Amino acid sequence: MAKSRRHNFVVHQNPQPWEQHDKQRGVKGIKHNTWSPLPDEDSPDQRDPRDQRYVRRVKPRSENQEQFLTAINNKPLTIALGPAGTGKTYLAITAAVEAFEAGTVSRIVLTRPAIEAGETLGFLPGDLEEKMAPYLRPLFDALGERMGSKRLKKMIQDGDIEIAPVAYMRGRTLNNAFVVIDEAQNCTYPQLKMLLSRLGWHSKMVVTGDPDQSDLLTGMSGLWEIARQLGGIENIGIVRLNETDIVRHPLVAEIIERLT
Repeated sequence: MAKSRRHNFVVHQNPQPWEQHDKQRGVKGIKHNTWSPLPDEDSPDQRDPRDQRYVRRVKPRSENQEQFLTAINNKPLTIALGPAGTGKTYLAITAAVEAFEAGTVSRIVLTRPAIEAGETLGFLPGDLEEKMAPYLRPLFDALGERMGSKRLKKMIQDGDIEIAPVAYMRGRTLNNAFVVIDEAQNCTYPQLKMLLSRLGWHSKMVVTGDPDQSDLLTGMSGLWEIARQLGGIENIGIVRLNETDIVRHPLVAEIIERLT
C-alpha cells in the first residue's frame, strides 16, 4: 500500500513491469524493467505500460468523503458542497471511471461553467473542445491520473468521454451516462435547474462546488439554494464537506479557515 504523491488519497497499485530487449532496441546497457512508450511484441500482454501504471483503487480519507462515495453509489443524483481541496472533483471522477469500467454506464459527460477566476481571457482559438480545454483542465488531470493520458485521448476521440458546455446542454436527455457538473457554484439558479433536468434513464449525476468561492456577482450563484430545496428527497444525496476533509497541503486547511 502506498500513498499517491499528487493526491493524499490512499491508493492501492498493482504495477506490472515492462521489459525491453536490448537486441530489438539496438542499444547497449539498457536495463530491464525500464519504461518503454511502445509495448514489447514478445510480451503476452499488449497493453500500453503507461496505462498500467494507472490501475488504482481510491479510498476515502474521511467520514464525509466516505459518505460522498456512498451517496454516489446509492443515489442517481448527488450534490457535494465543500471548500477547495476536499476531493470533490477527484472522487466524482473516480466514481465515473469505475462506473464506466464496470459497464453500468456507456459514457462519461463532463460539464463546467466557462467562468474565469476574476479575469477575462477573451476569445480562445480552436474548436469547441479546444476552447473548453482550459476550463476542464482539472477534470482532465483527474481523469489522466485514473486511466492514463493515452487511454483518455482515445476515449475522448471515440465519444466515450464527452465535453458538454453548460450553454449547449439545454434540450438534451443524458441516458446511460455518468454526468459530472464541476464548479457548480459558478452556475446560476436557472442553469442548475436546467442541468439537473437533463438526467436520463440508467444515469448518475454528481454536482460539485463551493458556495463560498463563486466567481459570479453576489447573489447570482444558485448552488446553495438548489441544495437547500432538494434536501430531504430520498433519491438525492446532499453531502457537505469541510476543512477537516481537505487532502491537499496541510497549510490549505489553515488558509481556508483563516480566510473564511
